[in-house]
Amino acid sequence: MAVREFAERGADLELVGIQKRFPGFTAIEELDLTIPAGAFFALLGPSGCGKTTTLRLVAGLEEPTQGRILIGGKDVTATKSHQRPVNTVFQSYALFPHMTIIENVAFGLKRRRIGDALGRAHEALRLVELDHLAQRRPQQLSGGQQQRVALARAIVNRPALLLLDEPLGALDLKLRRQMQLELKTIQEEVGLTFLHVTHDQEEAMTMADTVAVMNKGAIEQMGAPELLYELPRTSFVANFLGQSNLFTGRVADTTSSAITVAAGGHRIVVPVSRAQRHQGEITVGVRPEKVALHVEEPDDDADRNLLGPGRIIDVSFSGVSTQYIVEVPGVGTVVVFAQNVGSGPMASVGAEVWLSWAIAHGFGLDDGPSETGRFPADDSTRSIAAQHREALVSELEEN
Repeated sequence: MAVREFAERGADLELVGIQKRFPGFTAIEELDLTIPAGAFFALLGPSGCGKTTTLRLVAGLEEPTQGRILIGGKDVTATKSHQRPVNTVFQSYALFPHMTIIENVAFGLKRRRIGDALGRAHEALRLVELDHLAQRRPQQLSGGQQQRVALARAIVNRPALLLLDEPLGALDLKLRRQMQLELKTIQEEVGLTFLHVTHDQEEAMTMADTVAVMNKGAIEQMGAPELLYELPRTSFVANFLGQSNLFTGRVADTTSSAITVAAGGHRIVVPVSRAQRHQGEITVGVRPEKVALHVEEPDDDADRNLLGPGRIIDVSFSGVSTQYIVEVPGVGTVVVFAQNVGSGPMASVGAEVWLSWAIAHGFGLDDGPSETGRFPADDSTRSIAAQHREALVSELEEN
């Protein structure tokens, strides 16, 4: 089975006016989304934001209260789960412990009486570089290897769409990062459409071509990972996708290229092109790694913002960088990430410091600072993994 044979089945996914209500709350407000064929797309958000409900709707395990679901241009809204060209890779792997690896991968093909099931299963295992372990059982494999088996079992069915439900959550940090790169490489090789649901910001940014940040049942912002990180539109995105220093004040001056905001007795300048709003009270921000820490007051620089003096109230060493928390009168605490290029922290708790950053690195939001919006997760329904596992067990017992 050639890699291109997998790719031939890739299809786009379109959600049109999707709404999902449960008793007592609305999980999805109104969702319109198009994922092109062959894309690696991530739905990112906190628990209860609606991302898992969206995946369940696409998988056919929930019915939308309103709206349509199209895969490859075909309306599958009323189509049963097992009749959709969709497979799911779970965090729990859902492998049969009493079967060998090759039997696990070939199970679905044999169930549907597809010819050369074992040959296709071996090809899928070769794709994830595990064919040499085909005769072992799941408990004889590491967590990362089991995850690759689960991926092979999903790919072997040649789905038009592959759903990834927090697939790396059970792995340790080092293995998770390794699997992130491997999953991305496999997706590029097979050309399938991947929809990845996760709460892990780094995972989404590392793997996906496009990330949609969900909040309270709606997409807050969508785009390439670097765009969302460098130019967040709202305080929710700015704080959920990494960390941000946010300052709120009134616009004191505007030119054709820059906006000056008066915040707590300081003047902070942002480019017009990087600001969502240009008048009234607005919130501007900068990422902690863009901020430089100075133990002496630096000279004025027309291209840089300057805050201070302030006082360091916390220092955290994390290996490649050191985090400083600086209390600046008028604006509160500011977080700084400094690369550890020397022998240790450049300043200690209690030290007086100044902070600066390039004007070009700032951004302006479309709203003010707010707490992360959350609402109850749907506990009345079982997980996708549990339902899928039960379905497989039922099929096995029938045969």
